[in-house]
Amino acid sequence: MARIENGNALTTALLQPGAKFQTDGYGLVTGVAVFKEDQAGSSAFLARGEPFPGTAFSFCKVHKASTSLDALGIATYTVDYVGIGSGGVSSALTKTQITGSQGLTSESITTHPNFFELATGFSGNPIAGVGLVDGGTLAVPKYAAAASESDNTTVYRGFNGATFKNKNGGPFMGFQVPQYKGYYGKSNYLAPQTSFAGHFYTTDTSYVIGMRDRVGKTSPTNQFAGVKVVPDYVGTTFLNGSKHTLLLSQVSFEDFGLLYKVSFEVRFNREGYEPSVYAAA
Repeated sequence: MARIENGNALTTALLQPGAKFQTDGYGLVTGVAVFKEDQAGSSAFLARGEPFPGTAFSFCKVHKASTSLDALGIATYTVDYVGIGSGGVSSALTKTQITGSQGLTSESITTHPNFFELATGFSGNPIAGVGLVDGGTLAVPKYAAAASESDNTTVYRGFNGATFKNKNGGPFMGFQVPQYKGYYGKSNYLAPQTSFAGHFYTTDTSYVIGMRDRVGKTSPTNQFAGVKVVPDYVGTTFLNGSKHTLLLSQVSFEDFGLLYKVSFEVRFNREGYEPSVYAAA
């Protein structure tokens, strides 16, 4: 039986009613639209990066598409679009979606802020101190001589059985006095660790390269490469004296249409990162 054709010949793709677009609240807009066309027509409009054929969402570009062919020679295209709308930082950058976590991780007891000198929030003596012999200081500790518990050689002790090889410190040999049960044999403690993770979308590769190039570097603010990586309600200044307390520890990126999704992780160290070890971003 011959096919009877009436109406639009569908020589070019025709947008069907019911296209849907939504925003994620951070500026990313995604949409799905359906087109119908004679299967002999051009599918050039499906190419990655082609704009949506409607003024209101023309900033959205093709990300991917699927095609189905029916028995009457008509192609039905389902097309996914992505773009950055007015809810973003700019037309080239979405706002950053960020999560944070606070937990404890095992670290050497010698890195404890209260190990040598009494730190804010602590009372009594520091953990090991700097020694009381002839007025020890952080620059020049002076620990008292004592006999080793193991071989009767001379060692040097601070508070709580903290034992050092030399009078002026030297290698820390551990807590070697059983009298101090809370310290004896201990070498680590649970230190607070804060980390942030997030992602953003951009059409500008300079943000991608800028974030990539700053991995392993520190910042005194809540931004890297012009991208906010920590929300303002957490803080905008991240300094401990002259040390930066934020470190960009990881960045990954992938393509979506003509957008780039950049994911990252940031570590916060309340003591700050040594500038001779970690360069400033």
